[in-house]
Amino acid sequence: METRLTHISPDPELTRRLSKALNCHPVLASLLADRGLNSPEEARFFLDPDFSRLTNPFDLKDMLQGVERIHSAVVNNEKILVFGDFDADGVTATSTVFEFLSRAEADVAWYVPHRVKEGYSLQPAHIDIAVEMNVDLIITVDCGISAAEAVEAARSEDVDVIVTDHHEPGEDFPNALAVINPKQPDCSSGLDYLAGVGVAFYLVMALRKFFREKQVWEEIEEPSLVEYLDLFAIGTIGDMVPLVGDNRTLCIAGMRQIRMGSRPGIKAMVQSARLDIAQMDSDDISYKVVPRINAAGRISHARICVSHLTAPSLSEAKTTAQLLDDLNLKRQHIEREIVLDIENRISRDPTLLDGRIIVLWDRRWEPTVLGIAASRLSRKYTCPVVLMSVKDGIATGSCRSVNQINIHQALGANADLLERFGGHAMAAGLTLKEERLEEIAQGLKQYLDTHCSDEDFIPKLTVDAELSIDDITLDLAREIDRLRPFGTANPEPLFMARNLWVGDSVILGNSHRKMVLKGEHSVTGVEALHFNLANTSDLPAFYPKLLFHLKINKFKNYTAQMIVKDT
Repeated sequence: METRLTHISPDPELTRRLSKALNCHPVLASLLADRGLNSPEEARFFLDPDFSRLTNPFDLKDMLQGVERIHSAVVNNEKILVFGDFDADGVTATSTVFEFLSRAEADVAWYVPHRVKEGYSLQPAHIDIAVEMNVDLIITVDCGISAAEAVEAARSEDVDVIVTDHHEPGEDFPNALAVINPKQPDCSSGLDYLAGVGVAFYLVMALRKFFREKQVWEEIEEPSLVEYLDLFAIGTIGDMVPLVGDNRTLCIAGMRQIRMGSRPGIKAMVQSARLDIAQMDSDDISYKVVPRINAAGRISHARICVSHLTAPSLSEAKTTAQLLDDLNLKRQHIEREIVLDIENRISRDPTLLDGRIIVLWDRRWEPTVLGIAASRLSRKYTCPVVLMSVKDGIATGSCRSVNQINIHQALGANADLLERFGGHAMAAGLTLKEERLEEIAQGLKQYLDTHCSDEDFIPKLTVDAELSIDDITLDLAREIDRLRPFGTANPEPLFMARNLWVGDSVILGNSHRKMVLKGEHSVTGVEALHFNLANTSDLPAFYPKLLFHLKINKFKNYTAQMIVKDT
């Protein structure tokens, strides 16, 4: 199916004004205008933000109550347990709060549950563990907003709970001592775009200020919050929350902190990934660092990652970095096997694509990697994908969607068939009895038939600007790079060029094409990479049009490089 293209069209007068005021390339000015930056002052701050506009952490509902209780626990030497989640957001949030409280000489421990054996969030069984540990206060990070039953169990044991989370609250709200979640309806902080590590970082911001007022730092060295921004950047980028406002400001500072190489755990991971830490960017975080962290929770246990990220020395961190590397390779292998299995099924039975949704299950599939496989397949076939693993009569799985087709609503319309489900519009999880599998497949197909049109299943891309081959220079690539980090609400710009001839061409790694592209009258060309080609035996020598991202090639004398997205 041919991809449908739309083109941005920012106000030309605003673009000219921004370009002149900022002395920047018109393409960068148009991209800033398209992001809603309507004045040179706003654009300058977007490109080079500082901490002057950060939100007051005490604007978050219940922050003062939470901070006061934590201060009391610290000064009275009560036992504190930081309870986290098993993904990159959760383990960076756990590491942030644990490290800070350790610096304050608190009696603090941390706990991350096993993804399969214990499941998500704080459960009543965890309260029993906390009681055995003589815990007085539990602080949840990146979870807890749905843990009403566990909070009640804690109350019955005289254990206080402070919930810090960023997930959508449900009807069953936890009766905790404090609930710090910017998504709760009566929180007016405006920080609803924070990840779990973001809420945790704002808790630490508030604690440091409160502790200063209470003279805690007179006998203990006051920690610098900049030291935790590397964790903030990894968790925020990894959780794919909007990279706007305070998120953008703190992620840019966090990337600078990462490049300094001061945290042994991150430095060891970067070395194992064979990257230059001084040149790290948000792509490296998304594609190299975060998958290594997430692999531990999927294949083994996420507690490895908290120990790794808080390791005091590089020698200790190198051991766990190698383990994370091995787990990630294992995760990749398992994922490839599942995707290949599904591709073979579709090849044998193309009618699997007829229902506008792929719904498949298998007893052999590893449930912890199904979300990654579903994401890959949904992008390829431009339709929602639901993959489930069956064991002992129960099917558990993951859903991924495309083009704003709301898979969470589709599950909700079939809730009577499910044991439980959760998530959001583009990604969700579900659990159901094995005998309901055929029914849920039909129910989801019927929902899409009645609520979606053919238009919803057409692949779409937005072109930010059309460039000639002569426009593609290192100077322009450097200007585009000023928009980083890219992510949700700040996507990487997509460009289009026409009538390109292939000069040199070579295949790398069996499926990647490296080329030099030229215009009809060009003297020099631009290097381009086209990854993951389905067929390398009949490659074009001429492209009528090409869609691409523009990057700086750090490995070849800092030149401009095109990364082909579509043809």
